[in-house]
Formats: sequence, C-alpha cells, structure tokens
Amino acid sequence: MHERPTVRDATFALLRELGVTTVFGNPGSTELRFLKAWPADFRYVMGLHEGAVVAMADAFAQITGNAGIANLHSAGGVGNAMGTIFTAFRNHAPLVVIAGQQTRAMLRDEPFLFAEDATTLPRPYVKWACQPARAEDVPAAIAHAYYVAMQRPYGPTFVSVPEDDWDVPTSFVRARRIDDAAVASDDALRALAHSLDTARAPAFVVGAGVDRDRAADALVALAERVRANVFSSALTGRCGFPEDHPLFAGAMPRIRSGVRERLAPHDLALVIGAPVFNYHIHAAGPYVEETTTVVHLTDDAHAAAAAAVGTSIVGAIRPSLERLTALTAQTTRTAPQRPARAAALAPLAPASGDAAIAVADIFAAIVRTLPDDALIVEETPSVHTLLHDVGLLQPQRYFWAASGSLGYGLPAAVGAALAAPGKRILALIGDGSAHYGIQGLWSAVELGVPVTFAIANNAGYDAMVSFSKVMQSTASPTFDVGHVDFVALAAGYGCPGETVMATRDLVPALRRSFALDGPSLIDIRVPSAAAPLV
Repeated sequence: MHERPTVRDATFALLRELGVTTVFGNPGSTELRFLKAWPADFRYVMGLHEGAVVAMADAFAQITGNAGIANLHSAGGVGNAMGTIFTAFRNHAPLVVIAGQQTRAMLRDEPFLFAEDATTLPRPYVKWACQPARAEDVPAAIAHAYYVAMQRPYGPTFVSVPEDDWDVPTSFVRARRIDDAAVASDDALRALAHSLDTARAPAFVVGAGVDRDRAADALVALAERVRANVFSSALTGRCGFPEDHPLFAGAMPRIRSGVRERLAPHDLALVIGAPVFNYHIHAAGPYVEETTTVVHLTDDAHAAAAAAVGTSIVGAIRPSLERLTALTAQTTRTAPQRPARAAALAPLAPASGDAAIAVADIFAAIVRTLPDDALIVEETPSVHTLLHDVGLLQPQRYFWAASGSLGYGLPAAVGAALAAPGKRILALIGDGSAHYGIQGLWSAVELGVPVTFAIANNAGYDAMVSFSKVMQSTASPTFDVGHVDFVALAAGYGCPGETVMATRDLVPALRRSFALDGPSLIDIRVPSAAAPLV
C-alpha cells in the first residue's frame, strides 16, 4: 500500500506541473511547515519586507507570463503587503498569494498571529480568496487560485493555509489547461474596421493590455495600415507601442479636459487595452468632443462596464487586433503630423561641465548608455509623464506601478532581473519612492542581480508640489525630504554606490554601473523643479 502524499507534497507536485518553481517570501512561524522539506528544484527568494516580496513576484510574473507565488505571514504580513497587492491588482499581474494561518485547532480561541476572516483582508484587490474548509483541499484551492489568476484580466488571488495543514495526507491534484484567448465578436470587429476605413483622422490610445498580450507588433501593423496617431494611455504600467515609432504621439493627460483637448482633432479614438480614460485630477465637462467617437477594445469586462463613453468590444487583445487588421483596408490618407510636445525632449544631449543636473539630462544619459536589450522599471512620480517624450520606452521592456502606490519599483527591478537572466535592469526611482521599497537592495545583493538603481534625488516629493499648484493648495506642509545619504544606505545593504552631482559625470557613472555583473546604486542629485503632471 502506497503512502498518501502530504498537502505539501501535492502542492509542490502541482506547482511543478504548472511550471511555477520560484517562490517569493518573507516567512514567519505559520509558514515553517510549508518550508521544512523544500524541494531541490524550487527556488525560494526571500525579501526583508512583505511589500518587497509581492513587488518582486509581480514583475517576475509579468515578464515570465506565468503566475508568481508570494508566501506571506498571516494577517500582519498580508497587511504589510497590501500596497503592492493593490499594485499587482492594477498591474493585472497574475499572482497567487499563499498566506500562513494559525493552527486549525486554535482558531476558535483567536490566538496570537491569528488572521480573523483571513479572506476578507486582501479584498477587493484580489480576484478570488479562499481558506479551505479542510486541510485536504489546500492543493485544489491553490490550483483554483492559479487558474483564476491566469485568466483575463490577470490579477492576484489569495489562499490562507492553517500552518498544520501542510503535513496532512491528501491526494495529488493534476494540472489542467484553460484557454481563454477568445477573439472579439466578428460583427463588432467588422463595424470597427469600417469606422477605421472611413475615419478622417483616427487616433489610438494604448494601454498595458497590449503588452500583456504581447501584441505590440500587431498594433504597429494596424497603426501603419490606417496611419493613426498613437498615444500612450495616462499612467499605464507597461509600454504597448514602441515610443520611437514615427506614429507615436506622446502620453495622454491625466485630467478630463486634457484628454478632450488632445483627442479633439480626431474623429475616431480607439482605446486598446486601457481604461476609458485614466484620470488623476478631476475636471468637469464632456469626456470627449461631440465630433470624436470612442471605441474600446479590451480583454477586461469590468473595464468595459466602467467606461464612461463609447462602445466597448471585449476579447483577447492580440487575436482581436490581428483579425481587425485583416478586415481593415490600407489607407490612402496622409500620415498624421507628430504633435510637437512628443518631440520636445528628443534628441537630447547632456550638458557638460559642472552644471546642475536636469531631468532631461538623466534621460539623455540613459538614451546614450542603456544596453539595447535592457529592461526599465520606473517609479518617478514627479517626472513619469515626461519619460514618454524621449522615445525610449519599448514593449516588453518597461514596467511601472499602475496603482500609483509607492514601493513597487525598487524591489520589482529585482524580480525583473530574475525573470530575464542576462539582461541589465535599470531601476529609475524617485528618492521619495525609494524609501518605500529600500529593503529590495538586500535581495538584489543576495541574488547578485545586474540592476542599476538610479535614484533621481530631488530631496522631496515634487509630485506633491506639482499637484498642490494644480489644486491651489498654498499653505501645505513642506514636502521636503532631505538629509538622506542613499549611497550610505546602499552600503549598509552591501550594495556599491556613488553620488553624481554634475551633468558631465552622468554618462560615465551609468557606464560603470552597466558594466558590473551585480547591483549598484547611483544617487543622482537634481534640483527641485516640479514638472506639470496634468
């Protein structure tokens, strides 16, 4: 008679079949039984804070295209991670969060480390949550969580596991395949093709959904076929269209009046893989001019329901774009003129000498030095919009926190490096943002990953200064954050670093960092000069 597998055995067998053998975690006592017989073919990546753990798993999942596993510690650990769980939800990153729970026999007594109503804590920022009624059901619950995370729209799920469940005998759960790559309605695509064929001046607004479906090449083919101006959706977490392409027209504003103005010259606005629209600051009035028709192509039924204007078509992005292109005629209209603002910062050339460093100088130095296949993870709220004006961002090579919640960028760069071995990762991080995920430096050093942490250090929260001006807040507390030595902080984690204060030193510093096999930090001092963000 064969001995039955334990819940732990069955879970590892399931994850192995699913191709998920990397687990990111910050463990506590309620996770020890999960860890006690760790398989040799699995990798456990430890972070020093649960927020960093989820951010690493998020980027890893987005780049590999398979679910990331985050192992957290009961209620306190999940609470610590909620900011980056929220970001994973907005990023549509497929994650399975497995959190420890106290021993089943103790739950009635509400013991120390107990998670009361564990599945409610991460809601509404997980797609599905479960604490199985029986220990034997844990592997099946994790399978369920995986399949939900991996269905469009992708996102995090949550399983709470009492710590004594892992040793309970159960049965193996075999991996299954679910294919949800459905093309949008052919009738709807034919109608959209006709609208594109007859439009006077079409425009595309492109979001992260295009890049998630690895559909940028399909979008380029359609844009070139109809000669549409292509805008990046405001505050998008990924790059869906190559921003050095002649048809790229810059990023959309994050305020309704700005969107309306930007789209006014266009009689048809096709929003692809993005919300309709993404706002940060409120402005009243129509969403678009009466002369602009909006059509929305999305793989997210919730985003379709939430759209305030236009017709929405729901279907997987890549096959729907390919079908739409086949239905659309090659246009005879002239190519649209590139808006002036999109070219305002390019081409750039860093100044020489002892001049103070401007943000444009940082971008210019990156353009000159970044390896061709490098990935960019960015979290610079005060200059994020300007990054779209440089022609630098490329599909499959750019990641940002679509939630706007700080603490993602620095540790996410570590997850990106693990998902893309052999490639350089540039983590372009604001100094304010860096404080929320600084523990990621420890993981970068422990793993020896080739990440350049470029800290754009203006000694404060310039985004808050910008928004204070927009909202006419004239008596706010100071947003300065001075007296921080990032090179010393990096050294404390074992990461080499240097400070750059003059433009002439930018390019050499980046080249030195890019030549290293492991991580390094560059503290780039820039003057406080809040850019308009709307």
